[in-house]
Amino acid sequence: MDATVTATSFSTLIRTASHEQHTEAETSTFMSDLLGGRLGVDAYTRYTEQLWFVYRAMEDGAEALRNDPVAGPFIQPELMRTAELERDLAHLRGADWREGLEPLPATAVYADRVAECARTWPAGYIAHHYTRYLGDLSGGQIIRDKAERTWGFERKGDGVRFYVFEGISNPASFKRGYRELLDAVNADDLEKQRIVDECKRAFALNTAVFRELGEAFPLSA
Repeated sequence: MDATVTATSFSTLIRTASHEQHTEAETSTFMSDLLGGRLGVDAYTRYTEQLWFVYRAMEDGAEALRNDPVAGPFIQPELMRTAELERDLAHLRGADWREGLEPLPATAVYADRVAECARTWPAGYIAHHYTRYLGDLSGGQIIRDKAERTWGFERKGDGVRFYVFEGISNPASFKRGYRELLDAVNADDLEKQRIVDECKRAFALNTAVFRELGEAFPLSA
């Protein structure tokens, strides 16, 4: 381990560098309308569908990275979301939920980039891992609470299982441990900067999905 202590930890650097993009994603028109209860359960369903495509790319690529010196420490089974998303989609769309399921163009681009990083650039994969899973553990809980109250889902039940991390009893402690993994990441300063840039790209890809969802579910004037 490199004993050099930098003035700013990498976990702090990555959080502050992507703050603007993070805020843009969180305050998108679609997400604001969804959380404001101005959209129906069909919009929530379509959003959940898009998540499935992204997380399938995240988690299909995870197994090959389990022993990777850079990305390996981040591959933690308690974070995996695909199975929960599939339960939610079966609840929202019915048993044949896969029929006719297609990603929005922006979602396809996003999922392809995640898969590409998983396949060719483990450090870049970390950027997507961070933006997705830490976001789910934090802001995702706001979405779960709104969904339960707006559309009557059972608390932490089918329809919102994506947001329920059964294997993480103490999210605050888990996030602290995750930031320690970021701080100890096996990468030099140049590679760390590339990870930060990919993190910004991940937020931009996510925002593009929100934009297309907003176009698919415009509020009638």
